Amino acid sequence: MSRIGKMPIQIPDGVKVALDKNKVTVSGLRGEIVIDVPDIFDVNVSSDTIEIKPRSSEIKIKALWGTFRSLINNAVYGVVNTYKKNLELVGVGFRATKNGENITLLVGFSHPVIITPPAGITFDLLSDTKISVIGIDKALVGQVAANIRKVRKPEPYKGKGIRYEGEYVRRKAGKAGKVGATT
Repeated sequence: MSRIGKMPIQIPDGVKVALDKNKVTVSGLRGEIVIDVPDIFDVNVSSDTIEIKPRSSEIKIKALWGTFRSLINNAVYGVVNTYKKNLELVGVGFRATKNGENITLLVGFSHPVIITPPAGITFDLLSDTKISVIGIDKALVGQVAANIRKVRKPEPYKGKGIRYEGEYVRRKAGKAGKVGATT
């Protein structure tokens, strides 16, 4: 039995959950999220809770049980609140500017890198070197933040690059010259 899967999901006030065959639609103040649940699960929606149960007791199905429960729970949380990932630009001359909905990154390349947000994602600049990715879909917020980080990953020698807020970058020692070497 999945400990996470068998816990019911509480539906807060202002959130509407609709069930259409294998599609769970969660809508609230911030927006709407549709989750496709496989036919191997039964989803029961009552007035204030959502329960998901597997149709068989196969190990592979039980392994997915908690995952789909978490996806629905994240959708319920996301339409009430928002998910946010903060990124930091570390390096001399590294900065970000906002042009409408897009952000422009100057991260040491010969050209600026323009990032366009997908639908449901907004960017907020906290300063020249801090970017906040905001949205209601947890997976989409994380993916967009990872794509921005991928533009210039933090390198281990000087620590320059784009990193998550609070991320620890393990530093390596650089080349050390031999003592007493003659050339």
